Amino acid sequence: MPAFPRRKHIAVWVLPFLISSLTMTMLVGALFLAAVKADEAAARRQEGLLQFIVANLESSLAHEQESATVWDDAVKFARLKDTDWLAANLGEWMHTYFEHDAALVLKNDGQVIYDFIADPSAGPDATDILKVALPLTQTLKRRLEAGQRSDSARILSIGESDLSTIAGRAAIVSVKPIVSDSGEIIQNPGDEYLHVAVRYLDGKLPGRIAEDYRFADLGFSRSTGGDTRHSSVALTSNSGETIGYFRWLPFSPGSSVLSDVYPIIILVGLLTFCLMSLLFHTLWRRSLNLKASQEELEHLALHDPLTGLANRANFSLTLEQRLLSLPQSQSLAVLFIDLDHFKAVNDSYGHPVGDALIKEVASRLSLVAPSAFASRLGGDEFTMLVEMTEGEDVEQLARDIIASLRNPFPIDTHHIVIGASVGICISTPEVAADDLIRHADIALYHAKAAGRNTYAVFGAHMEKLLRRRREIETDLAFALEDGTQLEVHYQPVYSAGDGEISSLEALCRWHHPRYGALSPDDFIPIAEESGLIQKLGYFVLEDACNLLSEMEALDLTIAVNASAIELMSPGYALRVLNTLARYGVGPTRFEIEITERIAADGDSRIADAIRLLRSAGVRFAVDDFGRGNSSFGQLLNLEVDRIKIDKMFVDGIQDGGGMPLIEAIVQMARHKGLKTTAEGIETKEQREVLTMLGCDSLQGFELSRPLNRSQVVKLVTGTESQRSRAV
Repeated sequence: MPAFPRRKHIAVWVLPFLISSLTMTMLVGALFLAAVKADEAAARRQEGLLQFIVANLESSLAHEQESATVWDDAVKFARLKDTDWLAANLGEWMHTYFEHDAALVLKNDGQVIYDFIADPSAGPDATDILKVALPLTQTLKRRLEAGQRSDSARILSIGESDLSTIAGRAAIVSVKPIVSDSGEIIQNPGDEYLHVAVRYLDGKLPGRIAEDYRFADLGFSRSTGGDTRHSSVALTSNSGETIGYFRWLPFSPGSSVLSDVYPIIILVGLLTFCLMSLLFHTLWRRSLNLKASQEELEHLALHDPLTGLANRANFSLTLEQRLLSLPQSQSLAVLFIDLDHFKAVNDSYGHPVGDALIKEVASRLSLVAPSAFASRLGGDEFTMLVEMTEGEDVEQLARDIIASLRNPFPIDTHHIVIGASVGICISTPEVAADDLIRHADIALYHAKAAGRNTYAVFGAHMEKLLRRRREIETDLAFALEDGTQLEVHYQPVYSAGDGEISSLEALCRWHHPRYGALSPDDFIPIAEESGLIQKLGYFVLEDACNLLSEMEALDLTIAVNASAIELMSPGYALRVLNTLARYGVGPTRFEIEITERIAADGDSRIADAIRLLRSAGVRFAVDDFGRGNSSFGQLLNLEVDRIKIDKMFVDGIQDGGGMPLIEAIVQMARHKGLKTTAEGIETKEQREVLTMLGCDSLQGFELSRPLNRSQVVKLVTGTESQRSRAV
């Protein structure tokens, strides 16, 4: 063939063919490489997931056991060897609910008192299982005898588990002690009955894993068998012995895509662009799904899942960013919002109602301040970030929040009433984000200390007051342990008719080593918030009962003050009655003073305590009557024996304004059959007017100041020059 035609042939046919072939080969090679990489990445992800699943199999089995082994009934019926109960709760139920394949209940000496085999025909029996479980039970028994206990809130009891071979079958074996959940059943360490649970790895478990996590052809095998098509994960015991493998067909997204497009590329080279567009479209869709998943994870990382509000991390980040971009003419206000009495809602109505309440609170906060950046820190704590422009009134916003949250929340069939305390801190150029948050928290603390349902704006003095408050809290705990700084004083109450001492009011006094004599107003609220009020109340109760027992021959009553926290605490009424009985004091000689709010409170625990004590003969008095929001109508409904007229009415006698009110209170009390005591009397004129108005008893500095124990004894026994008659 001549050279020119030959070159033309090469140029027209051969060279284009070579170029097109090379192009197609590079394209196919690139696609093949991408497919291999995608398959390898998918295989690595599946292998990592299955390794994680295998690592959690033992802990999951142990956790499932705890649903029945940490139970007073389990301890009781195991000791009774009640096989019907053990079958229903520790054997057959475990199989039905968790698909456990076998279970044993052992005495502390290793004797089997109950065994359950889901499929007796499948091989291992109780003897086979006990043989494998024996080392685990021995190790666990040594740990129990050594007094080891779980230190995790999720893991309720210690245990032992391992991957083992039982009569030729690979299995997870877990041993847990059967222990009391309440702690009321005494168990000597090492004497606990043991529960052995077995889950076979070659049974239904691989199928469940495959179904839940979409593993293809997942199964158990004793060896890999040289099969390169399947991926595998080794199952090893605690000693490092491999007892088998989980094997599955790896997910191959790249190969699937390549097998779809490769024939089309070979057969229709002109359609390569379209096919690649389809391929990249498929990859784009997967990328979009991945991006959507990442965005969802990022949202969850920065938002509270219950309310959808920002979480703590998001709030801190947003605060820092806004401080950096804040114009000098503006400032930021940080509001900390804490719900009052939310724990009582959870205790009374359950957590589902509590969660519904939290969501409703979040909704109301968004309505009150739609432009504010709101977040939930956790529990019943919320925050708000408000950009303040000229004329912005953050205190009015706080009042609006408090007013909104005081309105009843209709949830299910309940009408729940709570309140809120708000702490406010306003930014200044020199204050960092962390300090703003801390200052708002301090302001919230002061708002709660001021009586709740109010707000407080941070001031420089607050931090100093907070340090002093925390110091008093620490010192009060020490004083209650030491018993030398606290002292109970008694203020006499006199009969208006004959001037004789009719009763004493017990008042706690504290001589602080640094601050000197502290008023009860300084340390009683701290005791209530820190949980020390019950111990402080018991200290006063003991001293009062002891004094009454010493003055058994005298017809005197002693009154002590009780807070709502004390009355709501379990066993308060029984503690009072036991103390009275221990000192031989009749209940009718003892009186408990409570506030109007407590007396009118609808809390069933308070009402039950008052009802029980009154039925035993203990008397109740409403202290500082008239200071709160009581009405005469409420007075008629109070289940008490005495009301103490507040000092503000007594002070009003001077200008004549208090007399009509005192007279009305006395008349209404008589109609109800209640006694009246006027407190805070400081002048002879007040004493005479109150006697004339018909008060039954009188109390105040005009008659006697609070006295220490020895002074009281001298006064009431007549050994002091001052007699027990007020003239």
